[in-house]
Amino acid sequence: MTNDLRTYELVVIGGGPAGITAATTASEFGKSVALVDSHQDIGGAGINTGTVPSKTLRETALALSGLKSRDLYGVDLSLHREVTVADFLGHETHVKEAFHRSLTTRLLEGKATIYCGTCAIVDAHTVGVSLGPEDRGKSPSSLTGMLLLRGEKILIATGSSPVRLDLFPFGKGEIYDSDTILKLDRIPKTLAVVGAGVIGAEYACTFRALGADVEIIDGRDMLLPFLDVEVSQALAGALERSGIVFHWKERVQKCIPQPSGGVRLELSSGVALTVGAVLVAGGRQSNTANLGLEKAGVTTGERGIIPVNEHFQTNIENIYAAGDVIGFPALASTSMEQARRATRHALGLGVSALSPLLPNGIYTIPEVSMVGETEESLKKKGIAYIVGRANYRDTARGRIIGDEDGFLKLLFREADQRLLGVHLMGDLATEVAHIGLVAMMCNASANLFVDACFNTPTLGLLYKTAALNALRLAKVSARQSES
Repeated sequence: MTNDLRTYELVVIGGGPAGITAATTASEFGKSVALVDSHQDIGGAGINTGTVPSKTLRETALALSGLKSRDLYGVDLSLHREVTVADFLGHETHVKEAFHRSLTTRLLEGKATIYCGTCAIVDAHTVGVSLGPEDRGKSPSSLTGMLLLRGEKILIATGSSPVRLDLFPFGKGEIYDSDTILKLDRIPKTLAVVGAGVIGAEYACTFRALGADVEIIDGRDMLLPFLDVEVSQALAGALERSGIVFHWKERVQKCIPQPSGGVRLELSSGVALTVGAVLVAGGRQSNTANLGLEKAGVTTGERGIIPVNEHFQTNIENIYAAGDVIGFPALASTSMEQARRATRHALGLGVSALSPLLPNGIYTIPEVSMVGETEESLKKKGIAYIVGRANYRDTARGRIIGDEDGFLKLLFREADQRLLGVHLMGDLATEVAHIGLVAMMCNASANLFVDACFNTPTLGLLYKTAALNALRLAKVSARQSES
C-alpha cells in the first residue's frame, strides 16, 4: 500500500535528545505527534554512538584501570593484558538498553506514534516515510512502501555526523571517526587523535586511561580556546602530565595505512608518526543532505546547518529545528531545551526565552565545566571584575578524593560582586558547576555563598572559599584605590 496519509499536529524528524523532548512535550499537552527515525533504537547519537557510550567507556576505564587508585592509594591496577573495547562496554550495553526501553515507553505512554523508516520532506507540511518489512514491528501497522505524514508543524532534529575528510581513507586500516572508534578490535598501544576539540580531547583522555600512548595533532596552538585561558592552560598541563603528547600548529598532510598494520601520518612540519590507530575528530556536519529541505524552501548554511530565529523557526514559518542540526553549542542538554521551547512556541503553549546561561561540560580527565563569562570576554566588554579561587586540595573533600589539580574559579563584577562566570577543573566539575549556574540565574552576589551553609566535607564548599577569597581581594583593591 502506498501514499497512506496520516495527520498530526506535530511531526518530529529525528529520535535523538531534541526529537524525543519535542515529541514528549507535545504529547504531555495532549497534542497529536509523530516521531520518525531511521534507526530501530531511538536515542540518536547521544545514546547510540556519542554521549552515553563514550562517557560510559570513560567511567569504566577510570574504574577498571585503577587510574584514581594509583594516585590515591599508591596501588597500581593498570592493565597488563591486551583487551578490546568490547571488554569495557558490557556496562555501556546495559545502560543503552535501559535508555532505549525508557525512552520508547515514555513516548508510547504519551500517545506519540513512532515510525521507523527513511524520511524526506515532500512539502512544507508533509513528510514521506519509507517503511520496509523489517520495520513493521516499530510502525503502527504492517504497511510497506511510502507513508505520508501531514503535520501542522514540523520540527527537524536530525542531529549531526562526523566530517570525513578525503585525506583519511576510512575503511582501510585502523582509521576511525567518533561514530566508529568504539568498534576497535582491541585497545591500540598507540593512538593519534587528529583534532583537539571536545570530542578529540575526551577520547584522548579515555584511551590514555586505558593504557594507550596518545598523541594529539591540531592546527591551532591552544586546547579548547572557548574556555577561560587559565582553565585551558591548566587542562593542557594536566593532559601532558598524564602522558598525552600535543603536536600544535600541525596538520596531517598524508595518512597511509601500513601493510604490516598501523598507520603512518606525515605532518606539515615534516614530522612522521606511525601509530596503531587514528581517530579523526575534525568536527561535525548537520544531517540535512537527504532530507529534501529544498522542497519546502528551508535554507541551510555551511556544513548543512539550519539557521533559526530565537523561537527556533527556520525561514519557513511552520518548520522548526533544534539540536545539533542548528549548530553550536550542539550539546545534548542544550538540544533538549531548544526542542522544548521550539515545541511550545510551535503549538502555542507559551514559552519563555532560552536562558543565555548554558553550562558546558567536558568529560576529559580531569573534567572541565564552565558557565557564563570568561576573563577574556569581560575584558573585551570593559567590565571590571574580581576573581575568587579555591583549590580542591585545600578542602577536606578534595583531599579525600585525592584531586591535587582541581580548582574553582569565580568571576564577580567589581561594582556589586555579582557572579558573572563559573569555571571548574577537577573531579565532578560538571556536577559542581550547577551550583554556580543556579546562583547566576538568581543574579546572586558573592555574599550568597558566604552566607550559605554547605555540607562538609563536600566540593560545594569550594564556592564559599572562592567567594571569601574574592571579597578579601575586593577589600584590598578598595583600600589601594583610596590611598
